[in-house]
Amino acid sequence: MSATFFAGHDGLLCDLDGVVYAGGGAIAGAVETLSTLQERGVPVGFVTNNASRAPESVAEHLRTLGVPAQAGQVFGSAPAGVDLLEETLGRRTGRVLVVGSAYLRAVVEERGYEVVASAAQRPDAVIQGFDPGLGWADLAEAAYAVRAGATWVATNLDTSIPRAEGIAPGNGALVEAVGRATGTAPVAAGKPEPRLFRTAAEALGLARPLVVGDRLDTDIRGGNAAGFDTVLVLTGIDTRETAAAAPGPDRPTWVRAHLPALLAGGAEGSADPRRG
Repeated sequence: MSATFFAGHDGLLCDLDGVVYAGGGAIAGAVETLSTLQERGVPVGFVTNNASRAPESVAEHLRTLGVPAQAGQVFGSAPAGVDLLEETLGRRTGRVLVVGSAYLRAVVEERGYEVVASAAQRPDAVIQGFDPGLGWADLAEAAYAVRAGATWVATNLDTSIPRAEGIAPGNGALVEAVGRATGTAPVAAGKPEPRLFRTAAEALGLARPLVVGDRLDTDIRGGNAAGFDTVLVLTGIDTRETAAAAPGPDRPTWVRAHLPALLAGGAEGSADPRRG
């Protein structure tokens, strides 16, 4: 392992979209890098804002690509969103309109809430997470419920997601549509909130993990806020130029071209003048 990156670090917390894969396919070198790290005994966790898939589904996808992964290594924004929902409501009872995936609905139901299908059923809360099948009618129901006074929680606020074909709208873009219609904003879980990183680190027994991601406003900001060193890789959303211009909270400890550069050591310059 590269001494440049892993001296003083006891594991890796890695984003997925734009770091390990884009769409359904692996990014060049990512599978081999993650396999090598785990063969060397480095604990690896996957921290994702994708609220549409269960941890086992994510782990299965990773295994299909060739990455050794188990559900216990995957930490997503759907459970984080439901944690925030529970905190905001102050109870595990009530009606919740779920604007998102079947997995998000299942997590809400597992916590004891009654899932409803429309604003006409007078939900106490709306929870909104990404699902590629969402349409105008789903967003309209969310807007009706929020306008009627329902508590509004978003699993995450990523405005875009990298796909094999290019950059596509993310959950944050859909949340913004509801916000424009209602004149309000949700409380949000997931990255860049530091809790998701700390939860992952605690679950894996890590005190000083290295956080790797492709987005300054989620991965890097959240890793920094959690008190961890961060690496921006240039295989997704942000660039060397945006990193150099980023404000302090969004400024990565290092910038590297891709995940394999973690093993190579010194392929790219740092965005932080304190680090080489």
